[in-house]
Amino acid sequence: MSYKVLARKWRPGDFSEVVGQQHILQSLSHALNTDRLHHALLFTGTRGVGKTTIARILAKALNCEQGISSTPCGKCGSCMAIDEGRYIDLIEVDAASKTKVDDTRELLDNVQYLPSSGRYKVYLIDEVHMLSRSSFNALLKTLEEPPEHVKFLLATTDPQQLPVTVLSRCLQFNLKRLNISEIKSQLVRILETEKIESDDAALDLLATSADGSMRDGLSLLDQAIAFGAGKVFGEDVRSMLGSIEQRYIHALIESLANDDADALFRAIDDAADRSPDFMMVLNEMLGVLYHLSLVQLAPAIIEQRRLDREWLEKTSNKFSAEQLQLFYQICLTGKRDLPLAPDSRMGFEMLMLRMLAFQLGPTVSAASTAPVADETQGGHKSRASQQPVVRQSPTQSNAAYSQPESGMKPQTTAAPLKLDVPAVVSSDVSTQADQIKEPSPLPPEGQASTEAESSVASKDWAGLIGSLSVTGLTKQLALHMAPEVWNEKQLELLMDVEQEAIYSLAREKELIHALQKKLGGTVQVSIRIDTSATETPAQQKQRQSRERQQLAEQSIMSDKSVTKMIEVFGASISPASIRPISN
Repeated sequence: MSYKVLARKWRPGDFSEVVGQQHILQSLSHALNTDRLHHALLFTGTRGVGKTTIARILAKALNCEQGISSTPCGKCGSCMAIDEGRYIDLIEVDAASKTKVDDTRELLDNVQYLPSSGRYKVYLIDEVHMLSRSSFNALLKTLEEPPEHVKFLLATTDPQQLPVTVLSRCLQFNLKRLNISEIKSQLVRILETEKIESDDAALDLLATSADGSMRDGLSLLDQAIAFGAGKVFGEDVRSMLGSIEQRYIHALIESLANDDADALFRAIDDAADRSPDFMMVLNEMLGVLYHLSLVQLAPAIIEQRRLDREWLEKTSNKFSAEQLQLFYQICLTGKRDLPLAPDSRMGFEMLMLRMLAFQLGPTVSAASTAPVADETQGGHKSRASQQPVVRQSPTQSNAAYSQPESGMKPQTTAAPLKLDVPAVVSSDVSTQADQIKEPSPLPPEGQASTEAESSVASKDWAGLIGSLSVTGLTKQLALHMAPEVWNEKQLELLMDVEQEAIYSLAREKELIHALQKKLGGTVQVSIRIDTSATETPAQQKQRQSRERQQLAEQSIMSDKSVTKMIEVFGASISPASIRPISN
């Protein structure tokens, strides 16, 4: 006895059995019930969403012996013949194999003849975009004014390739990709009817891998039933698809959060033991990074989805929003590059090392009180965390952020001069080298001076932040704070009100816990958001960067060689092209 695949066995027989596409079914049902069906219909959409199926149901609705309606009986001779593919008045044409104009002319020669047994002669042309230009030209006139007994049903996955002359003669219906829940519901229904054991994890994997196509989902289900010897369970489906459990993906993400290369390769080894498809692993990582970003920026969305919220919240605090965006982009680029690697695992490991090698912005520590060279351009503010930089060794890092000795000009670079006429020299930069002073930790002039505040001036808040174990947005929260009172008993912190968006109760608790652990459990830590005049480490860093930029511009503008070139060639200098560099 021959086996009938699920995609054919469970092909819908009427509109009520079609999954999704309600926006199209409603229009067609009303048109059939009121006898106002257009003579040429075009169905578009990706593979396996129901284009041909809906066209065949339409053919049954038009030729059912019980009369024209949106609910064909499915039991009369016409309905059964259409289901079995032997109805003489339903002419199905595969345009991919009938592309020549002679094939189209032969088809149209029979249009004038009345149907043999039904009310309408229905022409179903699948993949119609494959027809040649000459074939389209031959079809145009008949498509616009066919005989009353003819209906044209066209289907295509690529409507952009159809001539506008054809599109204008058809009523177009765009079938949408099915979502995961719609596909999963149909799989559940089929498995219950077929009395096949399954679990929820397997169905989630199959529905996701179907990628919006019901036919693909049913084909994968057929494969899973065969692979599992009549049962559909998550472990078997993962092996079949080459995917791995979420816990392996979580281990990879956590090793990145902890900046632990050893743990990263242990996680890769554990994942590789499952013989995964590393392209599927990248897809899983993209999904997890997406959910981590949602937790940070759109937490209300997470409430509507069945996700491991506790793990996502705990892990998202270890990353900044910019880091997650960078990692997501690295994974996307890695999907493109992975097939080019000598070995898929080697390519995947290199991609993970790339994530480990790049961070967003330098870490603030006691030694890093000077600004990053390219943090601003032309005096304009920019967040330090926006520019990706390569990790540096401690020696390199200290050298990169060391201030020049007093009275010495920093080394500078400038882009090639523009030879513009007439000469225009920017006069925006007026800061002199002797006007730039080392940053003072003392409170601004006019601020009340108490014994507690004097103790603040003698303490290194930026250095304390650098020694804490917090990362991600919690660390950013600390960088946008400054101590107002700091003594042996209490630490009162003021947060920059402009950075209120990164505040959350969970991050406040994590920061307070880390501070008390560092300073001693007897120190009472409190935080409030205020328009404080006290300079935070982040603001200090931005100010220092602006001052270095101004000094670099002044150095270029006063250089005798540059001045000579301006005079001789009539050149102008763009301040935005000047970058300070460290000694």
